[in-house]
Amino acid sequence: MKEDLTKYNPEGSSLRKAQLRMVEILKEIDKICKKHNIEYYMEGGSLLGTVRHQGFIPWDDDMDISVMKKDYPRLRKALIDELPNNYVYQDAGTDTNYPMLFGKVRDKRSFLQESDLSKLKEQGIYVDIFPNEKIPSMKWKRILDYPYGHCFRAIHNYTDKKDKFISYIVFPFAWSLVQLTRLVNRIIPSNKIAYVYGCQIAYNNYSKQDVFPLIYMPFEGMQVPVPHNYDAVLKALYGNYMQIPPEEKRSVHGTKIEFYDE
Repeated sequence: MKEDLTKYNPEGSSLRKAQLRMVEILKEIDKICKKHNIEYYMEGGSLLGTVRHQGFIPWDDDMDISVMKKDYPRLRKALIDELPNNYVYQDAGTDTNYPMLFGKVRDKRSFLQESDLSKLKEQGIYVDIFPNEKIPSMKWKRILDYPYGHCFRAIHNYTDKKDKFISYIVFPFAWSLVQLTRLVNRIIPSNKIAYVYGCQIAYNNYSKQDVFPLIYMPFEGMQVPVPHNYDAVLKALYGNYMQIPPEEKRSVHGTKIEFYDE
């Protein structure tokens, strides 16, 4: 008998309301991307949800999209300038306590509780926007990810004074090594792409040729861009991605969701 997965997000539940709110955010991002000819695509669990469920993974409480690093500055500026008043773009440049090397678009009419992020100016429901870039190898990326990413997070959010002090010293060296690696990447051709250095989520390694050109698939009533060889991408991320995971591995990121406009 096929399992009824709607028990995780039945209509009217807080999780389902949050998911639909994320769809609203995505529609605004999509509109801005199309206006400025910026390509984005569904990433990670959101790509998996698109392919396997034609929408959210039922227990998922976030949304991930990716943009190539070269396009990210344009998208960032457009989001800051053009998002409706009920949404806000957030990264370390807009919020000094934001500890990640990627940005989010937040809904200002809601609250999503997450551990270690209580200092943020905005804590509403969000869509993650990951910049992707070329890498020489996953082994080298993992070596750089920890010092670069850890120091960045410690400087911006961690409370341990000793860790923060050491991170201020180490970070310039880690940053220089990342920039040198990026310079080498321009000279030596590479087809591998992954999240930018320091994200410390180094599992998303796949070929750029498997991503572009993008195609469209249905997601919660929208048509969203996905890698044209999504099968290869999802296999690289999850292996047998069509297999529903056991119940103990179905978890959400947030512990509390509130809505302020109801």
